[in-house]
Amino acid sequence: MSFSTVPTRLQEADSISLYNRLQQDLRAVIEGESDLIANTANAAALLFWNLPAVNWAGFYFLNGDQLVLGPFQGKAACVRIKLGRGVCGTAAIRRQTVVVPNVHEFPGHIACDIASNSEIVLPILKGGDLIAVLDIDSPAFDRFGETDARELEKFTRILSDAIA
Repeated sequence: MSFSTVPTRLQEADSISLYNRLQQDLRAVIEGESDLIANTANAAALLFWNLPAVNWAGFYFLNGDQLVLGPFQGKAACVRIKLGRGVCGTAAIRRQTVVVPNVHEFPGHIACDIASNSEIVLPILKGGDLIAVLDIDSPAFDRFGETDARELEKFTRILSDAIA
């Protein structure tokens, strides 16, 4: 199936239903597991293979003053991102979800994959401390909206709660 035949955004009810299923699936695959790498690897796979119009889904872990590539699905990616740089670094510094409808208009955007046109990045906090960010890219412009942000924040809380 090509991206031209895949809807870039689902209807609200369909989107919530999909995210509810993803949250249930995440709980199932991480049940009894607290390992950061194992849980983020499964989370990346769930998102990449189930969200429509996504070409990259993965994690960057906080290491000092930079984010370091963790488990992901998609093309090879940038390995290190300084805090405050690009969408990932901005979300990490702000500790807030950042939704970018057009990455080409985002100051300091880091183009790891030229096919990416929109992006959402969510901080993952544990006990108030930033441990990672979840980064999802799409070849579609304006792919991510308020529903995606809200439901993915629930997804990252489930993940954070399971990590030791």
